[in-house]
Amino acid sequence: MIKKIKNWFGKHWQILVIILLSACFFVAVSSYNFYTQKDDFVKWTSPDETANYVFAKLYGQTGELAIFEKYNLWAEDVIHPRSFRSDNGLLKPMSFLGIILIYGRIAALTSHKILPFLTPFFASLGIIFFYLLIKRLFGKTNAFISALLLISFPVWIYYSARSMFHNVLFVSLLIIGLYFSILIGGGKRCKLKFFSLKIWKMNWLGFLFSALAGFFVGLAVITRTSELLWILPMFLILWIFNLKKVGLLKLLIFLSFTFLAVVPALSWNQILYGGFFRGGYTEMNQSIVTIASASSDLVKSTIQGQFNYIKELISRIKDSVFYFGFKPVESEKMFYYYFVQMFAYLFWPALLGFFLFVQRIKKWKKKHWVFILSFLTFSAILIFYYGSWEFYDNPDKAAHTIGNSYTRYWLPIYLASFPLVAFFIKKFSETLFSREANGKEVKVRVLSKKKWAFFRIRKPEQKFLTISLEAIIIIIIFFVSVSFVSIGSKEGLVYSAGNHFSARSQYEQIMAQTESDSVIITSYHDKLLFPERKVIVGLLTDDNMNNIYASLTGLLPVYYYNFTFPQKDFDYLNESKLKKSGLSIEEVKKIDNSFSLYRIKKN
Repeated sequence: MIKKIKNWFGKHWQILVIILLSACFFVAVSSYNFYTQKDDFVKWTSPDETANYVFAKLYGQTGELAIFEKYNLWAEDVIHPRSFRSDNGLLKPMSFLGIILIYGRIAALTSHKILPFLTPFFASLGIIFFYLLIKRLFGKTNAFISALLLISFPVWIYYSARSMFHNVLFVSLLIIGLYFSILIGGGKRCKLKFFSLKIWKMNWLGFLFSALAGFFVGLAVITRTSELLWILPMFLILWIFNLKKVGLLKLLIFLSFTFLAVVPALSWNQILYGGFFRGGYTEMNQSIVTIASASSDLVKSTIQGQFNYIKELISRIKDSVFYFGFKPVESEKMFYYYFVQMFAYLFWPALLGFFLFVQRIKKWKKKHWVFILSFLTFSAILIFYYGSWEFYDNPDKAAHTIGNSYTRYWLPIYLASFPLVAFFIKKFSETLFSREANGKEVKVRVLSKKKWAFFRIRKPEQKFLTISLEAIIIIIIFFVSVSFVSIGSKEGLVYSAGNHFSARSQYEQIMAQTESDSVIITSYHDKLLFPERKVIVGLLTDDNMNNIYASLTGLLPVYYYNFTFPQKDFDYLNESKLKKSGLSIEEVKKIDNSFSLYRIKKN
């Protein structure tokens, strides 16, 4: 019995260690929100996080996904924070609905207090399934090293701690879906013949995996629908290489459960935005319409032989997909900043691992071809799609930090490179200790004379040296990664926690100086003040907006919170700019060294 238990642990110790470390990961990452987010002050660092939290909490408590703001009927729908939209007074989510629906449903079954800790949970689950997925592709050793790299990866830690972003949830759900997708091909195929279908001989396990794969992929899709741009090509490659193994019935089950997972989001899209395939992003809605129209025209033109029109239609589709532009040079530059430079200790081993892996191309199995083709395909799409955009999450536009959006958008690229890093670490360690100049393995032997053996220092075994070097490399990567995510930049978690407590001081002072029904105009602090106060994201430089503020002053107390005005700017506003709209401004309180609260009144 003891021998059986010992053998079992010998075979499964890696997954047991990964499960244990994943639990430690959950506790460590959750402690950030446990330490910073209190019952009376749950605030987030970005507008997206704020919107996701507010609507997930609302959905969990009421089953609704809109907030009615009656004063927007007089204010032309300008009273709302960023990442919200207002349609005739109804505040709605601007982003994808997946995280709101998933987390909101969990909150409905438990409590809204669980919301800040759900992403760390799914991240931990994602680590376990990442190990299982890579094990299927590259074996236990590679999967173990890859999972360890993921546990310590700065972006994974950072966006698990900042837990109301979509990206870690999306990637975790997709990893789970991919794992079950690989399992679909296992077992016997079920050949469908009319009047001869034998239920007891059907591959029920394969059907279960098909259902689970489709369901989790569907959840991933509604969490970040824009990622279909590369998810579809990746699954097309996976399906083509496994066409015979999957078969028609499993494919239909997969698609059915994908649709089942997507239905709630489609339904809410219809309710909130007036169409099953519409969303909160106006630009994306327009792109969908343009792509659908151009695609239809493309098919008609091809059938009718109007080939001179095809080039124009393809150009329209391309411009709609890359609606922020297609800039290859800019994409390469961003890739350099946010992978080659920021994570050089992972990029170069991944690149070397790729070259070493390609040298073994004659030994590749079908699963390796699928991995490499998928990796290169979705990496190219992600690099050129998001790399062509310009994101300035950091106030310093010249700074390239972990908090900028490229890092979370390129999570799939980072994770897919880990098996290559692991391959390099393993081969490097083996090469260093396992071969002499002639290429033969070194065998360590103890002197045959037993009487001298006690006095001789025995050389460590080859396997021990190899594993020790692998462990040392991984430990070094761990400390570099954790140091980077904690204090490596001004957006590190230690500094973020400090900023959070500083923001609480601002919040408490503003709440004390303003009425509960007041509206506060601000540029950056909407995420801090909403929903306790109504907010307008704006300045005092636009005459049209100033006229709206003037109409609100007769209905609500109106405040302005931003950088403290120099005296000359303060005088200019009262004597000229605001005076045009019949308004004046007075200081209420200096909140800190940089920001002040002002009251906007009618003259």
